[in-house]
Amino acid sequence: MAQSSDRLRRLLADELGECCDGDVERRLDELHGLADGAFDDDTQSVFAVLGNDTRYRLARVLAASDGERCVCELEPLVDVSDSAVSHALSDLVDAGLVTRRKDGNWRYYDATELTNDLFAAADRGETDE
Repeated sequence: MAQSSDRLRRLLADELGECCDGDVERRLDELHGLADGAFDDDTQSVFAVLGNDTRYRLARVLAASDGERCVCELEPLVDVSDSAVSHALSDLVDAGLVTRRKDGNWRYYDATELTNDLFAAADRGETDE
């Protein structure tokens, strides 16, 4: 922490022409406020859920699909047990990335607008190079 405070003090001295403890404290308060607003637990959980390969693949397939898919259509697409697929889909539902609808014995899943937007943004980013 001392090293980062020293570096911050040098930055502020360069920006302001001189620097005192109050300048460092004000900038630290500003930065902490920025960080508190930037780190939304809901957003973080969305990205954490997509960090798992099975959940990522399922969300990707649902986003690419034109409408709902039955769980029986999704299971062959990932190399995990049926219960692992159900658990992964449940995590995606909890994160707001997928919707679930039950119709008799069948469960149908669909990507939410958030999922479609996230993957569309990621795809645009890949083509910007």
